[in-house]
Order: sequence, then structure tokens, then C-alpha cells
Amino acid sequence: MDNNGNQNRNGKSPRGGQNYIVLIITMLFTLLCVGMMHNLWQDSRTVYVPYSEFNQMLEQGEVEAVVVSGNKIQITPKADSTKYTGSQDRYGGILGIEYYTVPMDDPDLQQKLEDAGVTRYEQAQVDATGSLLVLLLEWVLPIAVMLFLFNFMMKRMGGGGGIMGVGKSNAKVYVQKETGVTFKDVAGEDEAKESLTEIVDFLHNPGKYTKIGAKLPKGALLVGPPGTGKTLLAKAVAGEAKVPFYSLSGSDFVEMFVGVGASRVRDLFKQAQQSAPCIIFIDEVDAIGKSRDSRLGGNDEREQTLNQLLSEMDGFDSSKGLLVMAATNRPEILDPALLRPGRFDRRIIVDKPDLKGRIEILKVHSKDVKLDETVNFEEIALATSGAVGADLANMMNEAAITAVKNGRQAVSQKDLFESVELVLVGKEKKDRILSKEERRIVSYHEVGHALVSALQKDAEPVQKITIVPRTMGALGYVMHVPEEEKFLNTEKEIRAMLVGYLAGRAAEEIVFDTVTTGAANDIEQATRIARAMITQYGMSKKFGLMGLESRENQYLNGRTVLNCSDMTAAEIDQEVMKILKDSYEEAKRLLSENREALDRIAEFLIEKETITGKEFMKIFRQVKGIPEPDVSSGQEETHRVGGNPTEDAAKAEPAAQEEAAKAEPMAQEETAKAEPAAQEEAVKAEPAAQEETAKNE
Repeated sequence: MDNNGNQNRNGKSPRGGQNYIVLIITMLFTLLCVGMMHNLWQDSRTVYVPYSEFNQMLEQGEVEAVVVSGNKIQITPKADSTKYTGSQDRYGGILGIEYYTVPMDDPDLQQKLEDAGVTRYEQAQVDATGSLLVLLLEWVLPIAVMLFLFNFMMKRMGGGGGIMGVGKSNAKVYVQKETGVTFKDVAGEDEAKESLTEIVDFLHNPGKYTKIGAKLPKGALLVGPPGTGKTLLAKAVAGEAKVPFYSLSGSDFVEMFVGVGASRVRDLFKQAQQSAPCIIFIDEVDAIGKSRDSRLGGNDEREQTLNQLLSEMDGFDSSKGLLVMAATNRPEILDPALLRPGRFDRRIIVDKPDLKGRIEILKVHSKDVKLDETVNFEEIALATSGAVGADLANMMNEAAITAVKNGRQAVSQKDLFESVELVLVGKEKKDRILSKEERRIVSYHEVGHALVSALQKDAEPVQKITIVPRTMGALGYVMHVPEEEKFLNTEKEIRAMLVGYLAGRAAEEIVFDTVTTGAANDIEQATRIARAMITQYGMSKKFGLMGLESRENQYLNGRTVLNCSDMTAAEIDQEVMKILKDSYEEAKRLLSENREALDRIAEFLIEKETITGKEFMKIFRQVKGIPEPDVSSGQEETHRVGGNPTEDAAKAEPAAQEEAAKAEPMAQEETAKAEPAAQEEAVKAEPAAQEETAKNE
């Protein structure tokens, strides 16, 4: 047998011999177990007595009947015999125990039986049919039951075919008409589709590539966060190429028996080569492709499976149209041998969609949903920054369910926004009734967030404020909708973000002169951002451009690990505390200067429970005396001020005075320069004027 699991010279698969060996070993083990159980069972209910004791039983008149059968004599004690039929005898006997003795060459046996008053004496013939039946019941039936149970257990453990299929692949095979998925069903991943379109074209027209010497990539690794559509893309490739599609998970290879996973890999590639051109798709390949590390110990089964996969990917001929695709959320833990060119030649990033991608995804998932004229996908896409395709599909479905629940025939924009909130923060908990004091605290807390966001020009506009509790633990929240899609944040924007996060706690302290536990999540988020500013973004004057943290699990939880000493870590903590303290003081200053607006908006929110960004800004403008924007003249409605009006006026007045002070000397200098010129012109003009006067006279 070669390393790739090919057939041997006799044309027989080596796996068949392995299966027979497993079967033979299983049968022998079963026979041993059945024999031991049979002997134990027989010993528990059978007592052999010596022939001398049998004679004593006859002399004492304790024998009821005797049956001579072959090489044993079965003894039936009398019913009134307490010695041999009682519950406690010297043999530990109980009712139902059979007594036997070995027949001896005793010519006086018949006379002894008559003297003992034995009423029944039989000379039984050996029944071949009965013996066969006993053999079947005692041996064949238990073996059959054991084999059935063992086979059933192997199937339940994922063997796919019981004992004979323990090493066979259990991949699901799809063809194009069964998947029904094409690139039209995938949106928001244009770059990934472009890379995969080339592979599909190669499967359709391999000649134009091989003619120039190009080869089909052996493998394509799809990498990205969960829910971005990696599996959907793989099925779309099979649907576009119209070739068989073998789909299975990495965990399907691994079993408790060492060698089963490697055997399944061999069987999978053998099936695929027989139906080439085709595609093999291994989802969650990190289950078998983890990097081999002897320092932390290893898993023999997983490593053997990985070694076999590496061998198979080296062994097959890609010119026949066999392509291996895999998907993972954790590319950093994969074995380097699996990622080298010649195995997975292409790494295709399937990342979270941008604004345009989210709009396209919403359109795809709304094909079969009735929408009314108020639906605006761009607004929903702006409100769902960071959402993946699975999230958007869930939101669209929840919007349809909400429309049906409210008795509408089509989905509206309001339904879509409600579904966004449902997915992000959970359902409204209408049965949770807060006390009057708690409602005031939550109201001021949320208005503090919103007011500080509106006062800062680098913060995101406010879309909605609510104090209705949600199932995910929030007693209230402020919904921000960015004006445009952003991929970078400036330091000013991040600091404005920190001030906004801590504004809820600041409002509590200003109004109630105490604080509550409601700011726990705000503090957590602010601390995370402040730490990232120092350790990752280089936005600290103390540490400068030094990278102090590295990110792990980029596509999952984004966990980071410090790359510095304990002393430096302590200094980082001090710097984080300083940034948060400065942000908190700034939030308190902004709210104190706008206390009247804070009170008015909070009172309105307590009354209404939920207000929109327009209502919030209308009250704020009324308090500050700011005129409403003239929408008819083309002036856009904004949900934020973009700065403190009092502060801006205070800053503007010195600037105007400074400009006036600068302009005055310049005006005087211009006047001084102009005066001699005017006098010179007057001197020149005077003789001419006198001459003109003389002529006239």
C-alpha cells in the first residue's frame, strides 16, 4: 500500500483487510465474553456433589427423583429437604438450583434407589435437536445480539456504515440542481466572488488555461468571521461549475479510534477522484488542521488525519479538475504545512460587508418579502455597521414577522428598524416596571449620552433615545446612526467617543449626587477603547508609537495579548486611568453648562419613554434659542449641534477682536500712505486750476 491509500497490486483496497481484521477480533472478543457469562450463569445455579454424598442423600431419604443423562446424573431433592432446597444450605443454594453428580460404575445403583424410596428414575436419551436449540440460545443468539449492538454503536459514533464502514467518508454529496445556489445568491463579497469566478472558469474551460501552462489551484481557503457566507460561497462555486460537491465538517473526520480519520480522508479523496471534476469542501478545517506542537502534547488521531490530508493534497492531479476548498474562522492556528503553496494556494478573505455590501445583502434577502414605499435600505445599512450577512438575513426575517404581528400586508421602514433593535439589544420587556426614581435615573443617564454626543462635532448623530428595558439586560439605550460609512477613526473622534460613553455616569453624579451600577457596560467599553489607544493605535504621548499588544483570534473575539513587562503594564493602567478621568471631567463640564437642556429633555423622555433624534434636537434648540433649520430652502436637518454654542460664541468674540486689532494698524498705514500722495496731487493740480481760472476770466 502506498502513502496515498491507493489499491495494492492485487487490486484490493487495504481498508477491506483492516475491516475483516476488526470483525474477527470483535467476534473472538464476543465469544470470550459470552463464554465467561455462560459459565458464570451456570455456576450460579448448578451444584455438583460427589458420588459419595449422593449415596448419603439416598441413605437419608432426601432424593425425590433421579435422571441419568449421558455423563451426568441430575438429582431432585425432596420438597421437605431443608438441607438441599432451603434458602441457606452449605452450598449457598436457593430454590431452583440443580444438583448433579458424575455417574460411577455402580451395579447396586438400582437397588439403592429402590431402598431409598426414589419414586422416579429415568434413563434419558440425548436429544440432538434440543442440544442444537440450547447451543443456539446459549451461544449464537448472544453473539448476534452483541454484534448488532456493536454495529449500532459504530453507526451512532459516525462510522457511516457500522463495522464495515468505520473508515468510510460520510461526506454529503450535492449536485448543482440540489444546491440551487449560484453567485446571484451571494451579495456583499465582490472580491471573494471575483477570485472564485476564476476557479469556476477553469473548471468549465480547463483547456485555455492548460494551453498556456496554467494549473488549477489545488486548494482555496475561505477565511472570515462567522456568518459572512463562507459556506454559501463554496456552494455557489459548485452551483456555477455544475460539478459534484462533497461537503463535510472537519469534526466528521475525528473519532475515538486512532486511524479512523486518516481512513476517511483516503476514502473521501478516492470518491472525489472517481467523480472528477468535483469540489471537496471541508468546513471548520481547524478541527483537523491545528498546528502540530509537541510542547503542549498532541492528539494522535488528529495529527494522523492531518498528515493524511497533507499527503492526499500532494498526491492528486489538479489537471483533472479536483479542487479542495476549506473554511475557517481561525487561520492563525492552522499548521504551516497546510497553508503553503501547493496545498491551499489561495487565501480568500470573506470579511464583514461595507455599506454597499450590506445594501446588496438586504436586497437579496428581501426578494421574497413584500415591502412598502417607506423602505430605505441605505438607512438600515447605516444603522447596522459591523453586521454580517447572517445578521441582516435575521433582521429581514424579524421585520417580516413584526409586520404580520401588527396586521400589515407589507414590511415598512419602522418594522426594519424594530428588527434591528431586536437583533442588537433584544425584545422590549413590557412587563418590567421600573420605580419612579429608577425611571428618572435611567432617563437622565440616557439623555446624558445623547446630549454629549449632540454637543460634540466629532460624535455620531443621535437617532433614538428610549428607557424601555430590553431582554439583553439594557434598561435603556441611545441609538446612533453615522452619517457615512467610516473605516478609520481620528484621535478626536475616539476621544469624543470616550466622553460620550462616560456621559451617562456624569449625568447621574450631577443630578443625583450619586452613581449607580447602570454604567458598568459603558465603563467596560470606554476602558477597552482607551487601552487600545495606548497599546495599539499609538495615541499616547507617553508611549508614542510603541506596539504593546498583539491581536489574536482576529475573526472571532479579537482577544489581545500584552507584549510588555509587568512594570510597563502597570504604567499602561495609569495612562488609561488618566485618559478616562479627563474624558469624565469633560463630560461633566458639557452637561453642567447645558443643565437646563438636560432637565427638559429628561422630563420629556420620562413622559414619552421613547423619543426620536428629531424630537431630541427640537427641544434642545428651543432651550438654547437656536432657530430650526429651513428644510424648504435646502438646509439639512441634523441631529447634533456640532459644538457648544456658548463656548463657540466665547471663542468667536476674542477672535473677532483680534482680527479687528490686526486690521486697524493696516488701515492707519494705508491712510498714512495715501495722505502724502493726495497732497502731492493737490499741489500739482493747483497751478493748472489757477491757469484755467485766468483763461476763463
